[in-house]
Amino acid sequence: MNERIVILGAGESGTGAALLAKTKGYDIFVSDQGVIKEKYKNELLSNKIEFEEGKHSEDKILSAHTIIKSPGIADKSAIIKKAKSAAIPVIDEIEFAFQFLKGKIIAITGTNGKTTTTLLTYHLLCEAGINVALAGNVGESLAKKVAHGQHDWYVVEVSSFQLDGTKTFRPDIGILLNITPDHLDRYEYQMQNYIDSKFKLVQKMLPADQFIYYSDDQVIAKEVANRKIIPATLAISLKNDSASAYYDGREMQFSIGKNKFSVAQQDTTLKGPHNLINTMCAVTAASLAGASFDQVRIALKTFKNAPHRLESVGVINGVEFVNDSKATNVDSVVYALGSYNGPLVWIAGGIDKGNDYKMIEEAVKKKVRTLICLGKDNSKLHQAFDDVVKEIYETQSVKELVRMALQSAKKGDVVLLSPACASFDLFKNYEDRGNQFREAVVELVREFESKGIKNSEYRA
Repeated sequence: MNERIVILGAGESGTGAALLAKTKGYDIFVSDQGVIKEKYKNELLSNKIEFEEGKHSEDKILSAHTIIKSPGIADKSAIIKKAKSAAIPVIDEIEFAFQFLKGKIIAITGTNGKTTTTLLTYHLLCEAGINVALAGNVGESLAKKVAHGQHDWYVVEVSSFQLDGTKTFRPDIGILLNITPDHLDRYEYQMQNYIDSKFKLVQKMLPADQFIYYSDDQVIAKEVANRKIIPATLAISLKNDSASAYYDGREMQFSIGKNKFSVAQQDTTLKGPHNLINTMCAVTAASLAGASFDQVRIALKTFKNAPHRLESVGVINGVEFVNDSKATNVDSVVYALGSYNGPLVWIAGGIDKGNDYKMIEEAVKKKVRTLICLGKDNSKLHQAFDDVVKEIYETQSVKELVRMALQSAKKGDVVLLSPACASFDLFKNYEDRGNQFREAVVELVREFESKGIKNSEYRA
């Protein structure tokens, strides 16, 4: 009888693991306590993979030789506790995929900036003609990519949840962007537990591997100093000119092996100091993977970031509307505010995640003309900014929101949706919030065009 693998969760990760396990001849059972999306259900059915939804059948699950769990399932869940009590190994999908992967891996983690850095790294390698796949938290799961064929390089976005379920996973190039408090409910509200999870990125890396990290991050710098880091280290900095890549105030300066070159941010498509960090990490990784400077320089000019990340969606009467709906914590808003000189009409609000608004008070005081609160409970925003911002309004309608913002703004201002909060009070998720904002801006642009006002455009 073939070894039995049970997969918990039938989203992108779980379905990918099931498809890879199928190609390797395992006896597979997939269990999802919720409702499986149609596209994943169809994949399971077409590949004749047994599954259940709406429940976890313990007799079927606890008969496994190995359990592969989706990252969203916490270790403290009842079924995982029972599996571990039964001494059944529980791993993550990226750990499973790694066992069958023949190429090299660039793995990218951090609290903020993972997706942008992952997409940019992938873009740079693609444009350099390298046989590369995009996987992990962005695009398809790593297991699904491996199931469908091998590549020379895999650029993989990995979360702390995914890293928690790894034992042998080893990237050839690892990138750690930053560590700030997030998801602490999964880590017993202990910041060190979250830090330890992020540093699982390097746990199996070898001396010949490369670890790229943002050295200005005090948490990371302290951990690097106190841990035994086996791979070669390449520091990224906005101020330290001895780092492998740093910003001198005018250009990003790179020193990678024998190669030295510089890039101005204006020659890239990304704004803001946080994107200097993301760009330096991505360029360093791509260069280590074989992309030449000339290839990188050309590719930086054609990169298009994922939606909802400082995405310019339209201009109306000289006022730019920017969708940064992905900014669901204050740390992300720090980066967003730092990307513009002001004046700003700032849109914030939603479900507060324990935000400390003190860290952005000075930037808000200096740059924000108007604050529009988009949420059901805006008390914390009022408490933080009633004495800081002259004009504060509230709405729960996105269509009303963009009109209020335009009325408050002057030519040259930026209307910035950077909420600092989760979206679930009024929206399905941050994508839904960003999409509604984009659509409302496009609708308003078309209204202006119908009136013969030509100095407006939408960019979606």
